Amino acid sequence: MRPAGLIRSLGAVVAAGALALLPATASAATPSTITATATATAVSISPVDLDGPAVSTVKVTVTNAGPERMRSLKVSFGGPVGWAVQPSVLQVDGSLAKGASAEATFRIQVPERRPGFTVRTFTATATYRGGDGAGSATGTRTQHSGTPLANLAAAYNNVGVTDESDTKPGNYDGGGNSFSAQKLAAAGLRPGGTVNALGAELRWPDVPSGTPDNVSAAGQAIALSGRGSRLVFLGSGVTSGASGTATVYYADGTSGSGSFGFPNWSFDPANAHGATLVASSDGRNRPDGYGNAGIAYRVFAHSIPLDPAKQVAFVVLPGNGNIHLFDLAVAT
Repeated sequence: MRPAGLIRSLGAVVAAGALALLPATASAATPSTITATATATAVSISPVDLDGPAVSTVKVTVTNAGPERMRSLKVSFGGPVGWAVQPSVLQVDGSLAKGASAEATFRIQVPERRPGFTVRTFTATATYRGGDGAGSATGTRTQHSGTPLANLAAAYNNVGVTDESDTKPGNYDGGGNSFSAQKLAAAGLRPGGTVNALGAELRWPDVPSGTPDNVSAAGQAIALSGRGSRLVFLGSGVTSGASGTATVYYADGTSGSGSFGFPNWSFDPANAHGATLVASSDGRNRPDGYGNAGIAYRVFAHSIPLDPAKQVAFVVLPGNGNIHLFDLAVAT
């Protein structure tokens, strides 16, 4: 971390002439994590120094790949909410021939790093006339600090399965209730056992009954490796509002996201939120022992799409504690 006393205000840095627009050739463009898509105009963002508190210099490169000269080019840049940027927009004088690039330099106030794992997203937008004729193009860069948890087991924060002889540790639903280990075993879910669902090979948690065995989702970052067509989640919901968005980060620095949900572990239709039923157990464990015989308490699978050409690096879970996960895996 840089000493706070060495950091001048962002306004003072700008006043000192720290901003510039520099023409550049296409070969000199600095690559960014994610470039613009859907148009021929490329917008890239240089790496952002996240070692705050500090004022960091960021360069945005716009490359004209269109058939016409690019005119009236303006470039804007922004970071996370509350991070001051100077200036907000820069205008490029003159025009850019096909294949030529222009570089806009911005200053951004980077706060002190937060503890733990954080993901930061930066966005740059170019507006213009001519070029590819689209009128605008956007590029984003995603950077993270800290280290994702090694696996889903490292994030276990809830006791969802208990033995019928000792039900008190369970609290799957916030009311002290839990799955019966005996009834899950009868339904085919045993500690360490294989669970095949939606093309993925998953594992039922290999931990003793009455100990943390699932994750109540709260935006945890989980390391994961593999290539495939989808990311499959194994779990169930508490209440009928167990849905959210997970974000997958790939080894090349790009990312993608998808929404999924689970029905409530009992009572909701088995296909709620588009989920697939994996297993049903009879009854549940309550704080005072086994009960609710004849009522199904269930486990489901759901998935989000992946880019099959890319290597998965880690996954950020939804920020909805009603989603409970027992495992996740990449399906080919």
